[in-house]
Amino acid sequence: MPSYTDNREAHLRRLRRVEGQVRGLQRMVAEDTYCIDVLTQVSAATRALQSFALELLTEHMSGCLVDAARAGDEEGEAKVQEAAAAIARLVRS
Repeated sequence: MPSYTDNREAHLRRLRRVEGQVRGLQRMVAEDTYCIDVLTQVSAATRALQSFALELLTEHMSGCLVDAARAGDEEGEAKVQEAAAAIARLVRS
């Protein structure tokens, strides 16, 4: 079971807010809103997604990763590598 299951509704609310921000960006472009204002909103949507990703990563590490590490087998090592790759992707974005 994914580690975020207990917080699924809260996560879905956050993602719906981000979705609303993106729709707002579409509206701003359709209405020829000043570029800097659009970029400001792009930055806000990006930060919201990054914040969500970090929260999800934290939940993953405290749940799935800890459980796999406790098992001490190859699965644990695979989960550590998987988390490291996810962190690397987040840092590059």
